[in-house]
Amino acid sequence: MATDFPGVGQAELQARGAEWTAREIAQQPSVWPQVERLIAGQRAQLDRFLQPLLTNPSLRVVMSGAGTSSFIGDCLVPALSVRLQRRVESIATTDLVSGPRSLLPSDVPTLLVSFARSGNSPESVAAVDFAERAVADVHHLIITCNGDGDLAKRTSGLRSAHLIVLPDATNDRSFAMTSSFTSMLLTAALAFGVVRPEGVASVATAAAKVLQQVVPIAQGLVAREFQRVVYLGSNELRGLASEAALKLLELTDGKVVALAESTLGFRHGPKTVINDRTLVVVMVSNDPYTRAYDLDLLAELRRDARAGAILALSARPDGLPEGDNVVYDALSDRSDFELSFAHILVAQSYALLQSLALGLTPDRPNAAGVVNRVVQGVIIHPWSEHREHVSRR
Repeated sequence: MATDFPGVGQAELQARGAEWTAREIAQQPSVWPQVERLIAGQRAQLDRFLQPLLTNPSLRVVMSGAGTSSFIGDCLVPALSVRLQRRVESIATTDLVSGPRSLLPSDVPTLLVSFARSGNSPESVAAVDFAERAVADVHHLIITCNGDGDLAKRTSGLRSAHLIVLPDATNDRSFAMTSSFTSMLLTAALAFGVVRPEGVASVATAAAKVLQQVVPIAQGLVAREFQRVVYLGSNELRGLASEAALKLLELTDGKVVALAESTLGFRHGPKTVINDRTLVVVMVSNDPYTRAYDLDLLAELRRDARAGAILALSARPDGLPEGDNVVYDALSDRSDFELSFAHILVAQSYALLQSLALGLTPDRPNAAGVVNRVVQGVIIHPWSEHREHVSRR
């Protein structure tokens, strides 16, 4: 599969400070099969770690990360809850660190699944440390793109942990997380059986075609100079909408305001954001029941005729109202979780092209250094309370 970003020459990308971002977006369909092979090679070891834990009906599974990494859990929880038939939660490390007393009950057996690109964010290590101190029966699955990061190194000191270090290509060099996001998302899905290993290659092939298909459409939308963009999705796609909005905020240095909401939740106030300079993107579900709500809102938005543009992303044409629709090939029978890998390529591509149109350098869009590839300025304050020294089983 190609790793060149379609429609923009390599020389231009280098000259405009977009080389890494473009490469890391384009490489994703090529990287995902590598991730599948990595997990296949660890399957026996992973099962020895996970299966005894998952036989405990009281086990609490917590997905955690900061920023983009936190949205991995948001995307996983709906499908993983159904798969495991147990309590699964997504709690950002930024919440765990600021509120450990309420979020880390000592008497609930817990599997903390930590996601981190670099593993050097202070909250990533602190969340693991706080869980170790607070929870009597705690286990860790750590998924990172950097084997030399602080989080990966912390694994060796844990009582019960399994570390997965992804291929080096997933450790995005650019500011914005793109291939690191989808690769860690796929890793956890494979680890817990949310997706079938044999289906990864076909999803990757279909997603590569989506990238080629959507770039000209994204270029046309960028030319319309929208000031606001709204991403909407339901269930697994609600978490993906949050990541899509963050990507646009990051890559445009906040110059384009981005919002994420669920399809049904959008009517409850957030819809007031729409004006004639607003692009609304609806990530349409493949689930027939959920899809009906997506289509209702699409039809309503087009009747209202208040938005500058409404873009529907879908794997099937049935029921879509007339208008700007992107219909993918070969994904109509896939779960919404699998569909998310195509949807996010559209959002990432649009964010990159919008960044270039604004004259920014996507690899480092915030020249002032207010935000950075690895978060800075975080102080982890001492935490002590009555559960600090808990007994271990």
